[in-house]
Amino acid sequence: MNIVFDLGGVVFSWEPEALIARASADPMVRAVVRSEIFGHADWLALDRGTLSYQDAIARAAGRTGLTVSQVAEILGQVPPALVPIPETVELLYRLKASMHKMFCLSNMAAASIQHIEKAYSFWDVFEGRVISCRVHFIKPEPEIYAHLLKRYGLNAAETVFIDDIEANLAAAAKWGMQTIKFEDPLQCEDRLKLLGFL
Repeated sequence: MNIVFDLGGVVFSWEPEALIARASADPMVRAVVRSEIFGHADWLALDRGTLSYQDAIARAAGRTGLTVSQVAEILGQVPPALVPIPETVELLYRLKASMHKMFCLSNMAAASIQHIEKAYSFWDVFEGRVISCRVHFIKPEPEIYAHLLKRYGLNAAETVFIDDIEANLAAAAKWGMQTIKFEDPLQCEDRLKLLGFL
């Protein structure tokens, strides 16, 4: 069987509110950072790989009133904030040892994926990776799931997709994949056991 993991929020911790809180003690500034940086369409364009890092910084500075250096500092904190969840990594290795084929499918900007690929060494558990900025599609767009299935020759009915966002799971289910909504590593492991993966 094939098991496909999301990265942010599943394999890696992802807590944007902590980054927003670090950006400023001022609630109004935090609200602007939340809506105009992390919640803006440009964030998705970074994930899609259609907006450069420098252009994203300049555009965010222009619409928020923050300086270029302030925006650069906020965005620069994103890659190192992606820290592996040890229990999920341990689960990955146990699943790999059970002879399942493992893949990852993630929305992620170039700076973030480049950082974590260099910083961590467990990528050998995955037989393949589909990262949004490299294929120019983002979840939950159907094209990114089609790319995953076609590129690696996966049978959707023999594939389970694990993500922490309901919309991404619903899109995968339309392709015939089984899905697990990730809440924490133990809950994920229990669901995999129920499905017969462990």
